[in-house]
Amino acid sequence: MLKRYTFWLWIAVVLMFLTGAVHSIGLFVRPVPANEVERQLIELMTTYKHDLGAGFHPTMGNLFTALSSCFSLLCLLGGLTNAYLLKKRIEAGILRGIVWINLLVFGICFVIMLVFTFLPPIVLTGLIVLFLMLTLITFPRPEKPAA
Repeated sequence: MLKRYTFWLWIAVVLMFLTGAVHSIGLFVRPVPANEVERQLIELMTTYKHDLGAGFHPTMGNLFTALSSCFSLLCLLGGLTNAYLLKKRIEAGILRGIVWINLLVFGICFVIMLVFTFLPPIVLTGLIVLFLMLTLITFPRPEKPAA
């Protein structure tokens, strides 16, 4: 079981869904200020509008919500795509290429999380990358054609 690439990929899929779900909770919870400085920060984040040209005037909170929701959707897309391909039992060579693409995207995402965020998203994204690597390590070697 530990030598089957599908086992590791299913764990990565579950982690993608879990990460997306955990991260989306932040979209619905409003921060409560603990002091006057935090109250001012939250007020500015939700009320001060930047003039970004062409009639576009978002608040920093709007931009933060957009970026945060995109990360949740990235995890959902990765999880749904990998689950669908596993259910369809596509050829291992094609799935290997898809896992490489996933590893590239989530690897870049992990580095960005490592630099700019805090512990929970770093750990969850790091686990996704780890299990995608384990998936690639346990893929069967492609057979070479006879000469």
